[in-house]
Amino acid sequence: MREITGRHVAIGMVSAFGLIVAVNLVLAWQAVATFPGLEVKNSYVASQTFDADRRAQEALGWTADTRLQDGVLTVALTGRGGRPAAVADIAGRFGRATSAAEDQTPAFERVGPATFAAPVEAGRGIWILHLTATAEDGTAFRQRVRIGVP
Repeated sequence: MREITGRHVAIGMVSAFGLIVAVNLVLAWQAVATFPGLEVKNSYVASQTFDADRRAQEALGWTADTRLQDGVLTVALTGRGGRPAAVADIAGRFGRATSAAEDQTPAFERVGPATFAAPVEAGRGIWILHLTATAEDGTAFRQRVRIGVP
């Protein structure tokens, strides 16, 4: 049996910590390379109107029902009492939760009183729809919807 010397211990320690540092560097690089970006340019400025915007959106009483089937993304907006919402305009950004590389801007077309549809390309995995709709009175309705594709 060989004797363990200081040199063996030093090589073992340098190897172990070197591996830890290498893995951390790879993970940090991947995190930065796949970061989709900021939600808002200036969080302080966005925070100044957050409560007022939230109250206005809640006053609308809208809910969004989203479906993705056969490459078509459908959004149905309903108001209080299950009635169709009075939508003046709708837009969105559809993409992966972890990367902006596959982001799409769906071209929504009205297919019902408050139902809109747009073709999208979505592979397997988790997708996020950043939905923005505007009421006829100009009130903004924003919602982030998580959509899983098996």
